[in-house]
Amino acid sequence: MDNKDITIYSTRPTDDRLPVELAVYDMLEKLGIEYLRADHTAARTMEDCIAVDKLLGVVLCKNLFLCNRQKTDFYLLLMPADKGFRTKDLSSQINSARLSFAEEGFMQELLGLTPGSVSVMGLMNDREHKVRLLIDKDLLSADYFGCHPCINTSSLRIKTSDLMEKILPCLGYEPTIVNL
Repeated sequence: MDNKDITIYSTRPTDDRLPVELAVYDMLEKLGIEYLRADHTAARTMEDCIAVDKLLGVVLCKNLFLCNRQKTDFYLLLMPADKGFRTKDLSSQINSARLSFAEEGFMQELLGLTPGSVSVMGLMNDREHKVRLLIDKDLLSADYFGCHPCINTSSLRIKTSDLMEKILPCLGYEPTIVNL
């Protein structure tokens, strides 16, 4: 990804966007949350994300959509990208055995997202709260948090405190803090 020509914006986009993305900006405006936005080519690899997050000045975050073996319990795990992920370490903390990556169909059904666009903002589409939010404690020490606005061609920088104190309460989520 060539990031030298990426412009950083502090306002919502004015061109045509998908409704799922525009809903994120509507929510941020409703809550009075300031943010920075970068539009870019589709972020398909961690290297793509690193380049954009460096421009925005945020900690790179992995967003993993997981489920149990029976596909009855679903989890959105937010964790620092530089940490390794072992299901055993997480399973014991949340009392759920045999975690694996959830299928694309569940991601679309529950979060309204497509692969590569997984984001905490997708929780706004989980009206029945079927997805449990898990956040690694190390993400909470950063001043800013980076995420996609439900599409992987834009990235946002928001205050971590706004995520925890405004966005998640507005969405009706209390995260489970984990230590990976």
